[in-house]
Amino acid sequence: MKGIEYRGVTSVDGPIVVLKRTENVFYNETVCVRDRLGEKRTGKVVDISEEAVVVQIFGSTTGIDLDEATFEFLEEPLELRVGEGLLGRVFNGLGKPIDGFPEIVSSEKRNVNGNPMNPYARIYPRDFIQTGISSIDGMNSLVRGQKLPIFSGNGLPHNKLAAQIIRQAKLRNSDEKFVMVFAGMGIKYDVAKFFVDTFEESGVLANVVMFQSLADAPSIERIITPRCALTAAEYLAFEKGMHVLVVLTDMTNYCEALREISTTRGEVPGRKGYPGYLYSDLAELYERAGRVKGSEGSITQIPILTMPNDDISHPIPDLTGYITEGQIVLGRELFQEGIYPPVAGLPSLSRLMKDGIGPDMTREDHANVSSQLFASYSKVKSIRNLAAIIGEEELSELDRAYLHFGKRLEEEFFAQGEYEDRTIEQTLDIGWKILAELPKEELTRIKPEFIEKYLPPVVE
Repeated sequence: MKGIEYRGVTSVDGPIVVLKRTENVFYNETVCVRDRLGEKRTGKVVDISEEAVVVQIFGSTTGIDLDEATFEFLEEPLELRVGEGLLGRVFNGLGKPIDGFPEIVSSEKRNVNGNPMNPYARIYPRDFIQTGISSIDGMNSLVRGQKLPIFSGNGLPHNKLAAQIIRQAKLRNSDEKFVMVFAGMGIKYDVAKFFVDTFEESGVLANVVMFQSLADAPSIERIITPRCALTAAEYLAFEKGMHVLVVLTDMTNYCEALREISTTRGEVPGRKGYPGYLYSDLAELYERAGRVKGSEGSITQIPILTMPNDDISHPIPDLTGYITEGQIVLGRELFQEGIYPPVAGLPSLSRLMKDGIGPDMTREDHANVSSQLFASYSKVKSIRNLAAIIGEEELSELDRAYLHFGKRLEEEFFAQGEYEDRTIEQTLDIGWKILAELPKEELTRIKPEFIEKYLPPVVE
């Protein structure tokens, strides 16, 4: 009961504390544990049996004595205080302010575990989001309410790309602005400082809510961080009617923390040691995005994960790809060639792109141009492999034209400045200019009337 402290700590193993008391305890209930010096630690109930309760502590368990420690069940789940004062604030992974200002003034709290979104109440994601990045807008368009992860690798500029998306994202044909919720899990101090400095310099920090769980924070905190961020996003979107863009980085650190805690609890491991419930745990986070009937707001989600050894078949990107609606894959080859952002053309995909582009949304030729760029770039890859075997001088004139097309696509369409914000019209016009490198008979995926209307004349 709340207000009553008990003794009976059975064991302490890492962040896991086992308690004897089991009456009137519920799953995910918040527990307050005090050591013999009276220092307070907070945790949550993660397992219940007839004999014991297993609690995960948010922080260090050093100093918790089996005989002297006391614990109190608070009869409530872990909650986040919410209000319009969230915007412009920086919190730690548990939702406590770390920006030097007091807690927000509000009496409203929300359970960070969230509630499942009723599938019947969902609205199908539509409305094109212009990120100003040609490789995303032109070929892998982001749609409001979508979950579109970024698959990256160690050393690739996924943080720069995420910051650029946050700075530039806007809805077409609407004056409504996005607010951003950023959650950093297990990130280094310099990465956290980069995001804060970038948002301050660009003037968007007033529309951003930041949750930071740094690399030296306890593993358990990383498990809570995305849940706090999504709770704040749900409040802003579904109660305040705002369009919210949520960026979660790095989901690999989140999954590593999940594996560490699962091992400590003695659970049977699955693929590569990750717990068997990794899929359902990730789905619990990713499915908290979307649009709901009766609400003007929406949550669009961009999780970022670094693929171990650039392996896209690793359990984390593999399961993420099943749950989400596509992926933006960063390519190491493009990065080594000095191209930013190094978005790999062929592995990247947006499954909802077709529903957010076209007349009245982007432009009538968008789908045709995107399809032709994909098809032609695929042919470029095959010709490059052939040239590596027989030599470029042995290629046909058409094959050499494709190689020149591929080089221009990477250097002019994929590549752009970190602060360069392109409209979708500029992106499509660049695409047409590069497609002019190819003979008209090769543009089989574009309607003839679009070729006549948009294809620029060939300059000899």
